[in-house]
Order: sequence, then C-alpha cells, then structure tokens
Amino acid sequence: MKEKIYEGKAKILYTGPEEDQLIQYFKDDATAFNAQKKGSFKDKGYLNNIISEHLMLYLKQNNIATHFIKRLNDREQLIKKLDMIPVEFIVRNIAAGSLCKRLGIKEGTKLQDDTGKPLIEFCLKDDSLNDPLIGETHIEFFEYMTRSEIKGVKLLLEIINRRLSEKFNSIDVILVDYKLEFGNDGSKFLPLLADEICPDTCRLWDKETGEILDKDRFRKDLGGETEAYQEIARRFGLI
Repeated sequence: MKEKIYEGKAKILYTGPEEDQLIQYFKDDATAFNAQKKGSFKDKGYLNNIISEHLMLYLKQNNIATHFIKRLNDREQLIKKLDMIPVEFIVRNIAAGSLCKRLGIKEGTKLQDDTGKPLIEFCLKDDSLNDPLIGETHIEFFEYMTRSEIKGVKLLLEIINRRLSEKFNSIDVILVDYKLEFGNDGSKFLPLLADEICPDTCRLWDKETGEILDKDRFRKDLGGETEAYQEIARRFGLI
C-alpha cells in the first residue's frame, strides 16, 4: 500500500512500487503569490498530468533525461525518486510577472539575447522564505550544486528552451517563461529534469490574440482557468 511522504501546493508524493520510484499525484488545488491566494478549479490536476506527460515524453525523445517513467491514470504518474536540488530555475523569454515589478521592465519585452539565449534566474526553493532570488555564487557556496553542474544545467536549459519553444510554437502558443526543477539519481551525469511542465509552471500566450492560457488567469481573477488548460491540451491533441 502506498504511503504519503510529501504534500505540496499542487501535488502529493507517495511511495512507489520500487524503492527508487515515487507516485506523483496532481491536485486540483490552485495557489498564487506563495500561497497567499488559494482556490481550486475543475480538472486542473488531470489536465496538468496529461500535459506534463506529453511534454516530458517530448523532451525524452529529444535526449533530455527526466524523472518521468509513465502515467498511471488520470491523476498519477510513476517517477524516479531523486535527490532534489533546492533551486528553482526560472527561464524567461519575454518579460512578465514579478520581473516587470522588480526591474520596471515593460511586460512583453523580449529577453532573449542575439543568439536566442533566454534570461535565467535562480530561486531558493523554500516556501517559508517566499522562494527568494539567489545567484550562482550562493548555489556554489552553499553546495546546492558545483560550478560545473551549474554550467552544465545552464547549457541544458538553453536546449530545453529551444525544444519547448518550438513545441509550443507548433500549436500557436508563445512560451513566455517557466519554472523547472532538477534532481540527482546518484549518477555522475547531469541532474535529471523533475517536477512538472504544464500551465501551472509556464506562462503561455496565444500567438495571435495574446490570450492568457495559464495559471495567470487564476492569479489575475480572469476566470476560465479550466477552459484555458483544456485549450492547451486540445491543441496538443490530448483531449
């Protein structure tokens, strides 16, 4: 019988059938502003599950190692058990959200450099501290990652960003920004991509209309959250 080992804002982790596996359950709960705003909306967990599965498999097909093993049902995935790195990696292609408030940058400003590299920010994954921004020096000094690991993951993020941007562009959606997490499985290679990739963790704008198709609909009290998530799943041919 599976045992709950962790419950977060959007997911629950249970013990898996093997010692090196976990079961990841997707909840309908929605939070924003470091859980200062709370709610839920219909089918959120189901839609995030199938969208994240689709994108994790797509990245695997493009030689990106991830924790994903298989989807078990509408709400659960079987994943590899990892030693998670306590850092959130924020990849920004276009200015939006907190960046605009912090730096006074106009929303919609392109952030990629001349070679197409996005802006990458780092946050300490700690809800009690509101996930503060940190620099590479902090990551290395506090031994969250080595200098070579940081360099390797930054290069990996550039590849992931190209692939995901192409994927969303194929359904006429702009990948504005998104959050990724990584963990180690004990190998000597780069950390594995973990957590999820879905409208909860990405900002997604319709290419033609600019319509918001992500959790910002909840953050901004726009309504239509389920319909927006369904639209992403529909364009990917998942529903």
